[in-house]
Amino acid sequence: MEYLIRAEGLRKRFGETLALDGVDLAARPGTVLGVLGPNGAGKTTAVRVLATLLRPDAGRAEVCGYDVVRDPARVRAMIGLTGQYASVDEELTGAENLVMIARLLDSGRTAARARARVLLERFRLTEAAGRAVKTYSGGMRRRLDLAASLVGRPRVIYLDEPTTGLDPRARNEVWQTVRELVDDGATVLLTTQYLEEAEALADRIAVFDHGRVVAEGTSAELKSRIGLQTLAVRVAEPYRVDQLGAIVADLTGRRPEVNESTGLVTAPVPDPGVLAEVVRRLDEAAIVPVELALRMPSLDEVFLTLTGHRAEEAEGAEEPALLAEGSVR
Repeated sequence: MEYLIRAEGLRKRFGETLALDGVDLAARPGTVLGVLGPNGAGKTTAVRVLATLLRPDAGRAEVCGYDVVRDPARVRAMIGLTGQYASVDEELTGAENLVMIARLLDSGRTAARARARVLLERFRLTEAAGRAVKTYSGGMRRRLDLAASLVGRPRVIYLDEPTTGLDPRARNEVWQTVRELVDDGATVLLTTQYLEEAEALADRIAVFDHGRVVAEGTSAELKSRIGLQTLAVRVAEPYRVDQLGAIVADLTGRRPEVNESTGLVTAPVPDPGVLAEVVRRLDEAAIVPVELALRMPSLDEVFLTLTGHRAEEAEGAEEPALLAEGSVR
């Protein structure tokens, strides 16, 4: 099968809000499709449709060859869904949570315990298996939630902003877990607001904004759409940032991004030769840079170019929360 996830022309309206406005998505087996965008962009609504939790107003979608509207039971048997917040029972132990889910999926008692042991070991939770989940760290809870979504051995896994609220260490643990899932053959649809996360994990990225896919491709392909390198100059003295910004604007002919708190000024440049002229102008102005470089644009800069605002700016209306907080088992 060429695509395990395929959506065409999905539309969904909530009152006056058009949450999905003709969305197309496709994910090949054994890959991670990153869905990137701010709050209210339509990411969670798309996941709800693909998980059979919401019927689209128009368009169609298939998961593992089954239509999400006509064959929802078959789709649910193929998927695992982990929402933005852990759905496990905090009063139960890690092992008890997994056994309970396995039993709900009609596994026998012995098979349920065996499946729980395998998943606890796989997600490095064996030592904590007998502890109540309320004693787990954020990263441990997230790993348990991911384990819970795998009890039914799904072919497709939806991760809806899985690292929301996690500290950097816990986030890296989740990233490593996602990589391991893909190495084992899973196909993952990952929604995220974090540009770094999309770049680190996704084979392909679909950029959402106001219910539409405004761009799609690999990280490198999206960056190449700008067609320019980025000049980055940083000064140590905050009071000289405005002067630096004026110099960069004059040389590049573009309005630079100025971060007064860090002293960093960035701007796209059409000609790498501008770097030498920047050095000359800074010398004339007696400005000593602590950073001076040409680099490929970041995904943040790509998003800004494509949409006119940064990914963290929540310009759209908030999407309704997932109907089931957590995982479709």
